[in-house]
Amino acid sequence: MNASKRREIFLRFQAAAPHPTTELEYHTPFELLLAVILSAQATDISVNAATRLLFPVARTPQAILALGEEKLRGYVQRIGLYKTKSKHIIKTCQLLLEKHGGSVPQTREELEALPGVGRKTANVVLNTVFGQPTIAVDTHIFRVANRMGLAPGKTVLEVEHKLLKVTPDEFKHDAHHWLILHGRYICQARKPKCRICLIADLCEYPNKNYDV
Repeated sequence: MNASKRREIFLRFQAAAPHPTTELEYHTPFELLLAVILSAQATDISVNAATRLLFPVARTPQAILALGEEKLRGYVQRIGLYKTKSKHIIKTCQLLLEKHGGSVPQTREELEALPGVGRKTANVVLNTVFGQPTIAVDTHIFRVANRMGLAPGKTVLEVEHKLLKVTPDEFKHDAHHWLILHGRYICQARKPKCRICLIADLCEYPNKNYDV
């Protein structure tokens, strides 16, 4: 895919959604960090349902630790891998208090040193909370980038590096959100909705689906 086509894709995304953001509900950097940890292999809908109950009760590292792992599990038990995630969250809260004064760190290295925080989670936090031009590649973005020919790659990391290379600087901050929403609602895995896709004429996917 050439540069002019890529630019037009992002221009259309921008026109349709000038200020995209995550669908996870949060009010503080810490709340987003917890929500993203919980969202691994889970839907944003299920995470939001849990955090709507959890955050009014405990929305700081101190409060989560006071709640304890067993009670935390009760709030997140409908989310996949909730036992492991609860354990990671407790350990993360301990480290935030011990090493960062209870605040969420603003570097990739410090974020990835927290239990349950991988590269994707760190990228989401760095981008959404701290405004850094990172692109977190999840299954939706991996699929979309390969399918449309925007930034094809065999691994998540390869796609991330390619997206950072080919995405014009002015679009890098919002690219993650545009692409994940596009993959979630339009360019879906089993049956992409090419009939209503705003970039169908630019997409290089050879097997477009124009069924209703």
